[in-house]
Amino acid sequence: MSSLSILTAAPTGLDPVELFLQADIVVKAVMAGLLLASVWTWMIIVSFAMRMGKLNRQTRVYDEEFWQADSFDRFMSERGRKDLPPARVANAGVGEWRRSTKDGVKDRDGLRQRLAGAMDSQVAGEADLLAERLNFLATVGSVAPFVGLFGTVWGIMNSFFQIGAAGSSSLAVVAPGISEALFATAIGLFAAIPAVIAYNRYSHAVNRYETRLQRFADRLHASFSRQLESR
Repeated sequence: MSSLSILTAAPTGLDPVELFLQADIVVKAVMAGLLLASVWTWMIIVSFAMRMGKLNRQTRVYDEEFWQADSFDRFMSERGRKDLPPARVANAGVGEWRRSTKDGVKDRDGLRQRLAGAMDSQVAGEADLLAERLNFLATVGSVAPFVGLFGTVWGIMNSFFQIGAAGSSSLAVVAPGISEALFATAIGLFAAIPAVIAYNRYSHAVNRYETRLQRFADRLHASFSRQLESR
């Protein structure tokens, strides 16, 4: 009867909450930090996906309206959206055009280079601004496994200490501590894997969007060059 009750009371699966509550204070701190990093990672993943989707839609509409306009200056003053990356790229180009042509054009090649430099610089700045929050994903993806491993090593060291204190190497003595320690590594991987996948995917999305802005800038530069030739 006693052996039957022991079998009945034996755990049938892992309980993450119990593993956390029974862990050493250091391992608890590691787990809590990794869980917070995981939550923040998922917030960035969701918000960035929504932001890129909205930005791509707005950019497509702006691009179509911009090239259908009869006058760039009038479009920029009436419907130019300052909160959109292509609008800021266009503002950089139009602003440089106005400054360089208000007293007449003396150096066409120099003007072309200044236009290209102003818009290329704006394109690079927009890409850097988009990728700014992705640095956290890269950090979590590279650091979280090692932080979890630190918690695991600390937990295993604590288990060996318990072996010495109990004077017994029974599995029942060390198994709980080792389980808690390994749980820290599992949380580290849980935080790192989505961060790495999201970073790689979103970095590609930022590069693709930067290429789209660069095509817009090149097309606008070509339009300015045609205007220079007609002067």
